[in-house]
Amino acid sequence: MERIQRLVIFTILLLCGVLMVYPMIWMLVSSVKSTSDVFSDSLRLIPTAFHWENFANALAAAPFLTYLWNSTWTTTIIVVLQLLFASMVAYALTQFEFFGRRGLFAITLGTYMLPSATTYIPSYVILGKLNLLNSLWGLVISNLANVFSIFLLRQAFLKVPKEVIEAARSDGASEWSILWCIVVPMNRNTLLNAALISFVSSFNDYLWPSLILNDKHNMVISVGLNQFSNSLGSFEKSFPIVMAGTALAVIPLIVVYVILQRYFVHSVQTASVKG
Repeated sequence: MERIQRLVIFTILLLCGVLMVYPMIWMLVSSVKSTSDVFSDSLRLIPTAFHWENFANALAAAPFLTYLWNSTWTTTIIVVLQLLFASMVAYALTQFEFFGRRGLFAITLGTYMLPSATTYIPSYVILGKLNLLNSLWGLVISNLANVFSIFLLRQAFLKVPKEVIEAARSDGASEWSILWCIVVPMNRNTLLNAALISFVSSFNDYLWPSLILNDKHNMVISVGLNQFSNSLGSFEKSFPIVMAGTALAVIPLIVVYVILQRYFVHSVQTASVKG
């Protein structure tokens, strides 16, 4: 009976996995198909002929390497700064006693419930006064804080034994040293988990970058890919080239996931054991 249950669970998980992975595989396969091949039998994964020139045509039609570079370095800086500030805020909320601490956390968490579009107008005005519109640094500065990372790290820092913190303070360690030499290393998996989520979210963000970035050389991949697909005219004729551009766009995400996925899985397993 137990074998049958395991087989049923495995079958269900396998089907769910295939359903989730299939769109990615279909996109990659469509990027090397011809237009007629895509629309004649769109569900067939094996193309009749491989058209690798679709990638060359995509790179010739739009500066995808520039888009990818802009997205990669801005997202990397955003993630590093978000984790830096989130770690300090989470440490203060968990290790310091001060008036209004719970209220400050409640207000911070409450901002996460607001639609992100509500901050676009004030953020746009502020960036305009700082002369940071149509600037990649404006995109970085406007994304310095991440409420979800603060919440995630706060919950992790709460599990750090108070005795460890007090012992370090008794030995003369500064709060800065305690944070980066004790608390952060003890929660490395949670930190990398937050980094992965933040990277994917920032890399895929479209609406805010599309509002503040107009120069073609400053566009990130999400905005550049949209303008590229709109500039090709007939969607049916250019579909494989669009898929080739989309395949190029997901390369950094795949690389980051491959590097950090084991930490992500370990963090989930650890959380489930502690729960």
